Amino acid sequence: MDELSPARLFLMRCAFVVLALLIVFFHLLPFDTQPVSLFAPELSPPLASIDPAEARLRALLDQGTQRILVGPDLLIAFAFAWSLRRPEYVPAVLLAGIFLLSDLLLQRPPGLWALLTLLACENLKGRGRSLRDATFGAEWIAVAILLTGILLANRIVLSVLLVTPPQLRLSLLELGVTVLIYPIVVLVTSTLMGVRRAAPGELDALGGRA
Repeated sequence: MDELSPARLFLMRCAFVVLALLIVFFHLLPFDTQPVSLFAPELSPPLASIDPAEARLRALLDQGTQRILVGPDLLIAFAFAWSLRRPEYVPAVLLAGIFLLSDLLLQRPPGLWALLTLLACENLKGRGRSLRDATFGAEWIAVAILLTGILLANRIVLSVLLVTPPQLRLSLLELGVTVLIYPIVVLVTSTLMGVRRAAPGELDALGGRA
């Protein structure tokens, strides 16, 4: 099937919508992203009802075994990968709708994160030709810089509007995990989903040369 045929474009745009909805669905699952203690309260007796020595030991273990479970932002990672490889599959209107829906469902200030991520995707689309001719390392660095810029801009705007931003530690962890997992997202995008870069000289959706 022609990569730019109407049927192919419609199919791949629908595929991205389904992918985005699945990602948002898993974000909505009740996974805990707060510090988790080794001993859950419902599984262990209250500290006051056990031996004081054991209580002190459990308190030390709880302090030393706290962890934070933070996953990558797969939605923006896949949006970046698709925007660089096949911008025709993820038009701005489609991305804006998906990002705004994710803001509403994930209870973020509606519109701000959506706008920032949309601007980042459009920036990558405009740089797609130069990044196509460069190494993957250049693409990876560009994505990391854009993700960092989005994080900083989001926090600055929220602070100016007197809205409490997300915990900085959690935001930095999510940023780092997203950057680290981006090569895997690109691999899945190219090999499993068949979304690959246009070959040099191939016509784009507007009839221009890639």
